[in-house]
Amino acid sequence: MIKIVSYKDNKFILDEILNNTTQFEYDEVNKAVIEILKNIKENGDKAVLEYNEKFDGVKLNSLQVTKQEIDEAYFDNISLELRNSLELAHKKIKEFHEKQKRNSFIDTNTPNKIVGQLINPIEKVGIYVPGGTASYPSTVLMNAVPAKIAGCKEIIMVTPPGKNGKVPANILAAAKIAGIDKIFKVGGAQAIGALSFGTETIPNVYKIVGPGNIYVAMAKKMVYGQIDIDMIAGPSEVLIIADKTANYRYLAADLLSQAEHDKFATSILVTTSEELAKKVQKEIEIQLNQLPRKEIAETSINNQGRIIIVNDIKDACYIANKIAPEHLELAVKNPFEILGYIKNAGAIFMGEYSPEPLGDYMAGPNHTLPTSGTAKFSSPLGVDDFIKKSSIIYYDKNALKELKNDIINIATSEGLDAHANSIKIRFEDK
Repeated sequence: MIKIVSYKDNKFILDEILNNTTQFEYDEVNKAVIEILKNIKENGDKAVLEYNEKFDGVKLNSLQVTKQEIDEAYFDNISLELRNSLELAHKKIKEFHEKQKRNSFIDTNTPNKIVGQLINPIEKVGIYVPGGTASYPSTVLMNAVPAKIAGCKEIIMVTPPGKNGKVPANILAAAKIAGIDKIFKVGGAQAIGALSFGTETIPNVYKIVGPGNIYVAMAKKMVYGQIDIDMIAGPSEVLIIADKTANYRYLAADLLSQAEHDKFATSILVTTSEELAKKVQKEIEIQLNQLPRKEIAETSINNQGRIIIVNDIKDACYIANKIAPEHLELAVKNPFEILGYIKNAGAIFMGEYSPEPLGDYMAGPNHTLPTSGTAKFSSPLGVDDFIKKSSIIYYDKNALKELKNDIINIATSEGLDAHANSIKIRFEDK
């Protein structure tokens, strides 16, 4: 059963939550990931196929998903209703992310000089789509759409195959809708290695995005610097701020929708109403028994779940800002009145008819969000994650002459005489 605690009397509760990070055997994970990456780098496809057999229990002859497999998934192997829903989600995600596009600019307002910024897409990107206990077509769309809008020339997707050697049809259908160029049947740290180093079959890329388990996260961390990554994603989180006007059944459902992701997911309700807290606690037990993923959700809600009773909404906002949740729901009478108090959150859901699953699938903003408190300094995935910016500088001789002495002064103060000479030499009498 989810625990009810009072922030009024025990402010150490917040420290307990902040310190309640998921405990992994990092040394063992790191050791395994280092070995996997080394093997992929040295042995390419052979190592990938061996890991597919070892970890996914499937022996493949070919890693690449064929066009026939993709077309069959889209036209024959999913329902018309799901296909239409995926198409609509794609449309809404695209409409939102189109607004994030940036243009290059040139400033020519000052005579004899030009400065500006050149925007270019990252040419090759890789998208990791997790498998395992569920399949996530929404992850395909959320990661591929901003890459497409940015103008990436090549988008490579990797995802683990099932025991039958196939990728789930809903994943392939979403990939077709999103316009992904190539899809490969490989998951885990070995997929990150293949995208980073390249193999005989799988091209190397310049950036990898997408969530995964601890092995995927550690592999991304290790290859960062050779290539770019989006973030190190931790377990999923939701924090709900609720007042006495909130619907307890909605709150229970929203907490459980997060808890069913995995046993390490965090679901927290912060409320000013003790009566509401008790109702939500009871309702969670009722709704749990109706879930196919009850075991996962129950483990998550019992271990990482909390209902915190606070004095007022300002205390609730303080807690939210300290935790910096991936998802923040404002289940209060006037959510826009407290929006200004929120400083740290990946995505903010306003009011009782804006639950977190709306953002997961259909609203348009990206659902790839900062976790584990990183919303204090990072942002949702977007078009900016798939572009590069280059500065443009042009000065003629007269424009450079105006700044000559100042540049020389600073360079000399730094002890960089060659820098100073690079300026001086251009004004020597010939």
